[in-house]
Amino acid sequence: MGCFFSRRRKPAQGGQLPQQAGAGQDAATGEQKAPQYSWDLRAKVDPKEYTFSGLKNETVGRLPGKVAGQQFVIQDCENCKIYIFDHSATITIDDCVNCQIFLGPIKGSVFFRDCKDCKCVVACQQFRTRDCKKLEVFLCCATQPIIESSTGMKFGCFQYYYPELALQFKDAGLSIFNNTWSNIHDFTPVSGENNWGLLPETAVVQDYVPLPSSEELKAVRISTDATKSIIPITRGRRQKNSDESCLAVFFAGDYTTANARKLIDEMTSKGFQLVQTKEVLMKAEDAHRVFQQSASEFIPLLEKGPVVALEFNGDGAVEQCQSTINEVFSGTKVFVSESKASASQDVDNFYNFADMQMGM
Repeated sequence: MGCFFSRRRKPAQGGQLPQQAGAGQDAATGEQKAPQYSWDLRAKVDPKEYTFSGLKNETVGRLPGKVAGQQFVIQDCENCKIYIFDHSATITIDDCVNCQIFLGPIKGSVFFRDCKDCKCVVACQQFRTRDCKKLEVFLCCATQPIIESSTGMKFGCFQYYYPELALQFKDAGLSIFNNTWSNIHDFTPVSGENNWGLLPETAVVQDYVPLPSSEELKAVRISTDATKSIIPITRGRRQKNSDESCLAVFFAGDYTTANARKLIDEMTSKGFQLVQTKEVLMKAEDAHRVFQQSASEFIPLLEKGPVVALEFNGDGAVEQCQSTINEVFSGTKVFVSESKASASQDVDNFYNFADMQMGM
């Protein structure tokens, strides 16, 4: 027979047991009060505050700060406009029809089940659908999105802004540079059919998920202007316009995000296209594989934190990227492709490494 041991509470400093809050006699009745422990004092979560269920023809939402990392459930809604302007742990959306949905950054997974004719804007770590029809999604997803037993699915790149959104991405542990929105894995492909595709490049978010009209939600200062989007707009898997790409890599520091954004603005304003972005930690051996002969120059910078890589595409991308970096970032160490010939290898080396790192 095994032995059973009861766990003893360790005395706190000074040999005293932890205090029980509120134990003792009730002054009015003289009766002994039940002891109250610190875990009893935590705020109780009311599931109803984190659920939208059985709604029809309504506009509902949660303002920034109102979800604060909790789980959320949306179910059995029809013809509704639903806005979650906050970060959450996970969100499930079940049996919703003809709804327009905005979901702020989700630390874990978002799971759509048995939904149809919905238009959505979603940012998450993991995206999954099952038994869905005709969902149109502007997506930011850190890992490969998965669809299962779903048809008529269309995807575009997340583009949205409101002042609290950048901090919500941070609170959800999501990088604005890790977005695999177009790299869809169909778990249940059908021979000769395509269950998913990409939204038109000209698609405008507001035409799919309009800005909220209710007084309460209008307080959120939203912009769907692509140039203001918290997430950089990338081409993803769309056909490239040119056979010339260029890789630029920024190293961790106080201004990494700002510098990467500045380069994106400079290059896109000159007509070059941002294909993909990635934020990832690198080790010395990774640097040798990616940066090759110039690796030793960059290895000391890797200890400070993750790198941010950008791929630009367009005729003359390498020359323009080099000249912009020399003019605008003269005091900053940046890796940039040396020539058109080496650039495609740079891009392949970096993103093959990054995909392995992220388990793609």
